[in-house]
Amino acid sequence: MTMFRKVTLYTDGDGLAKFREHDLPLPEGKPQAMLSALFPSSGYQLRRSPVGFRSDWHCSPLPQWVFILQGEMEIHLRDGSSRRFRPGQHFFSTDTVPAGAAFDPKLPGHWSRQAGPDALVTLFLRA
Repeated sequence: MTMFRKVTLYTDGDGLAKFREHDLPLPEGKPQAMLSALFPSSGYQLRRSPVGFRSDWHCSPLPQWVFILQGEMEIHLRDGSSRRFRPGQHFFSTDTVPAGAAFDPKLPGHWSRQAGPDALVTLFLRA
């Protein structure tokens, strides 16, 4: 069966944001164009970040897919690691603040920045 590699940014049991990858099956469609099951979504936003953009530490507001349309996005985690995403790449961000909790900028989360010579254009698709 054909698979789709899903990259997920999540909060682990230790409270820190981490990346993991796993395969999603593509059981529908035809051999020339395999499809996954249909997933629900609740809207999307487009964002343009200029050259030099850098966010503060934060968590995702809600679970969401992030698709890189132009430029490069670099995500930095508390353990000092980072990962760069280029046009056509994605990640599913689930590192949200637990219900009823307030974000503590010293604990969970990640920060991101525009990388490379071009402005960053992203599509955020709420799950």
